[in-house]
This record gives sequence, structure tokens and C-alpha cells, in this order.
Amino acid sequence: ALGAGIAVAAAAPAAIGAFSENEKNFGKSLIFVALGEGVAIYGLLISILIINQL
Repeated sequence: ALGAGIAVAAAAPAAIGAFSENEKNFGKSLIFVALGEGVAIYGLLISILIINQL
């Protein structure tokens, strides 16, 4: 989850900067932010599964 937070922290400002330069970059930059969020969700699911096994 920590790595996902770092990824989102790096991708979100870059996405905002790319969008401010050219509005056509919104979809492409949103994908990179969503990838970081997806990793965070998978980390949350795995942590719940591990806790339920204990």
C-alpha cells in the first residue's frame, strides 16, 4: 500500500500538469493514476484476506 501511495503521489501532479498543457492528455494521464489506485485496492484486499486467515 505504501508503494501505491508513492505512485499516486507522483502520478497525480504529473497528470494535472499534463492536462493543463494539453486537454487531450486527460485520458492518458488518468490511466496512470488509476493504475496506482488499483495496486492500492489489491493491497487492501490481500491484507483483508491475510487478517481473515489468522
